[in-house]
Amino acid sequence: MRRGITATALVAALALAATACGSDDESGGGKSSGELSGTVTWWDTSSVGSEDKVFKKLAEGFEKKHPKVDVKYVNVPFGDAQNKFKNAAQAGDGAPDVIRSEVAWTPDFANLGYLAPLDGTPALKDQDDFLEQAVASTKYEDKTYAVPQVIDSMGIFYNKKLLKEAGVEAPANLDDLKAAGKKIKDKTGKTGLYLRGDDPYYFLSFLYGEGGDLVDAGSKSVSVDKPEGVKAFKAVKALVDDGTAKTDASDGWENMMQAFKNGDVAMMINGPWAVADTLTGSQFTDKGNLGIAPVPAGSAAQGAPQGGHNLAVYAGSKNLDASYAFVEYMTSVESQATAAGELNLLPTRTSAYAKKEAVDSEIVGFFKPVVETAVERPWIPEGGSLFAPLGIEYTKVLTGQTTPEKAAKATGDEYRKLLKDWK
Repeated sequence: MRRGITATALVAALALAATACGSDDESGGGKSSGELSGTVTWWDTSSVGSEDKVFKKLAEGFEKKHPKVDVKYVNVPFGDAQNKFKNAAQAGDGAPDVIRSEVAWTPDFANLGYLAPLDGTPALKDQDDFLEQAVASTKYEDKTYAVPQVIDSMGIFYNKKLLKEAGVEAPANLDDLKAAGKKIKDKTGKTGLYLRGDDPYYFLSFLYGEGGDLVDAGSKSVSVDKPEGVKAFKAVKALVDDGTAKTDASDGWENMMQAFKNGDVAMMINGPWAVADTLTGSQFTDKGNLGIAPVPAGSAAQGAPQGGHNLAVYAGSKNLDASYAFVEYMTSVESQATAAGELNLLPTRTSAYAKKEAVDSEIVGFFKPVVETAVERPWIPEGGSLFAPLGIEYTKVLTGQTTPEKAAKATGDEYRKLLKDWK
């Protein structure tokens, strides 16, 4: 497994170059005077227009608690953030003090030496309170490099009125989904499902549902091109071919959300991060019209992936003390309860689920058991990189540019190039 420059060496190099986030005057500080001060630059990767407003407000609360600390809030598009952070960290110029990292990015960044280890720091306050499955993605080589902020999984969102008009229930499996799609088309003229075609994360439920996986980290072997993987590609293609689902090759998020919010489709597969945006749609002025059920099961299982986001501190930060404190604040019980109440996001702290905001959220109540049984992804440095080749082949299958068999093989071949010593 390849290693990057160590965190210690990186910090030393950045100190010599003086090219971290701001100058000493601008972002230096900490506890030398007994009080936190200076600047903390935070890259937030949450959704613009809904999540970002809440997280920015929470960051402002940290500034009120620590008036000598200036939090520079920057919303970075999720699709750009991983490479943007890597490029800035490698160059030693422009990386933030704190980044909101998709769970698969954490071991990748840690392996490269770009993250500060957090064991023994204030960032991990009350660490025994975190959900075990949320903590799993924060570890690399027996050290902790991030703090879990939110955890999530996926379900099938449905328009209750459209399903009632068609005389169908939320589908429990793919056969039910196909049958429901036909009735919805016949009775309402609408399409049953919008299947996002430009993001391979949305393929995982089908892969796990057929008993497959991307890789087997324990045996260091590639799994995506096994028969189960081929079956998963066939399953999504069949949904498009028989008219159960419509799909796309670009702008998937926007197309999917608009189609569902406007009532052009009756269902979509999504996660708790989509609830706030969904409820702004014309179909959901009555919030009670939104239904959510487990992702339809495949031939082998009901498989929903484990996802979420962590907060990590850049190894080259010149204000580590304030950065640690900021991460602790943003992942505290109170902050997580706020996110649960205003955004229906799932806390990563056990005690946060007892807070009124979480208790009153039907979405949190639904997704909590889903998260507890979600399929854990491989927490390897290359985990985040597995999506790029998968995404290419997934889109090609859905748009008829390749066959399921060829897609599975091509993805497996690319994985073996990426994971050089794997079978």
